[in-house]
Amino acid sequence: MLNLRIFCLMTLAVNMPRCVTWPVIAVALATALTGCFNSVDPVSEMYGATMGSTYSIKWVPSEQSPEPEVLQEEIEAMFARFDSEASNWRHDSDLARFNAAAANTCMPMPESVLDMVRLSDHLYSDSEGSFDITVAPLLKLWGFHGGEQHQVPDPEHLQQVMAEVGQQHLHIDANNQLCKDVALTLDISSVGAGYMVDRVVERLATYDVTNYMVEITGELKAAGHKPGNRPWRIAIEEPRDDERVAQMILALDGEGVSTSGDYRNYYEVNGQRFSHTFDARSGHPVMHKLAAVTVLDESAAEADGLSTLLMIMGEDTGWDYAVAHEIPAFFVIRKGEAFVSKGTPQFNALAKSEE
Repeated sequence: MLNLRIFCLMTLAVNMPRCVTWPVIAVALATALTGCFNSVDPVSEMYGATMGSTYSIKWVPSEQSPEPEVLQEEIEAMFARFDSEASNWRHDSDLARFNAAAANTCMPMPESVLDMVRLSDHLYSDSEGSFDITVAPLLKLWGFHGGEQHQVPDPEHLQQVMAEVGQQHLHIDANNQLCKDVALTLDISSVGAGYMVDRVVERLATYDVTNYMVEITGELKAAGHKPGNRPWRIAIEEPRDDERVAQMILALDGEGVSTSGDYRNYYEVNGQRFSHTFDARSGHPVMHKLAAVTVLDESAAEADGLSTLLMIMGEDTGWDYAVAHEIPAFFVIRKGEAFVSKGTPQFNALAKSEE
């Protein structure tokens, strides 16, 4: 899950205050190319701050859609509600209360949290436990959770923390309560922004808006066309931490897009690179050569989670999984000081059909 930035918004976005409130498992990789609309284009747009980052929405109004200011109030109310339900950084959110609870606790949770847990459960199962939303203690231990010093933990300390990690200790009971067998701390950032993209798209659909591009903290979905029957286009960046260079341009119509990468949130100790992408089974950051992976899916939440899953699996296991499950995915792999890239057959077919 990765920050896709709309070029027309770049001047605005870089001047907005940013604080990391969602420790995403992937960092910025793709940039959305919407084209800069002039005053004669019948396109409405809104921008703002959410989840410690930014959001941007562009849409072609329908006869049923309200004024942009009214719609923005509705959508920002959705963001505020989601923040109160699922934020890891607010001590009073529903998720924070669950995280603070002791082992063997069951609590009623908002449907948003339960939905994301259900999605995460199938990703956890499919990845044989490498994808796991209980890795927050590991992020903190290794110095990736904001404020902590970057450090390689000693094996004994790591083993202690691992006792409170593992999605197998999490379940939803018959009363629709969220339960944990040990003192788990959940981090749903690997699906949260994509989940909210899907919810905003659903809200637009209630007003019969079918031409839109919705981007939240980098997770994105676009459908329909801009005025003049022009497609919505995004640029996938090369995985570089020194500058932003477009590697590929894609036209979208109904796809959610998410990119996960390890090339901006990492540190080095004695020449060894440690990224903030963790394999929950080992408790260590992944050490493979996959630099970034982009996933397309009708559901932005699914794309969000799958890009993280494939990033954890790596260039070989992740590729085999993507091909076997017919996932449109684009892999960028380190090879010495350079990169090689390849797309699954489903990704290549979509890329070709949308040229």
